[in-house]
Amino acid sequence: MKNLFLTAALALSATAIFSSGASAQGRNCAPREVVVERLASKYGESRKAIGIGQQGMVMETFASDESGSWTITVTMPTGMTCLMASGQSFEALNEDLPETDEES
Repeated sequence: MKNLFLTAALALSATAIFSSGASAQGRNCAPREVVVERLASKYGESRKAIGIGQQGMVMETFASDESGSWTITVTMPTGMTCLMASGQSFEALNEDLPETDEES
């Protein structure tokens, strides 16, 4: 879960960088249905996490249970989806919050 939150934080930070539709031009972007189909057919990736970013953008993490590949996308309100990051060794975690000084 920690990696999932780290991934989400990274992607949400990236949405701030690409906060206007004009920024998507020239990037690795396509209509969402095209991106989702390609991630599934070429990489075996399905959606593992989702979050809402600034200005109505949607951040999604796709990953393959077989290969461990992962991709973070951001979809603009216009329906264009941009690839923000990708990598290997995806692992979904479910970790407890660490104890704080107040809990001790």
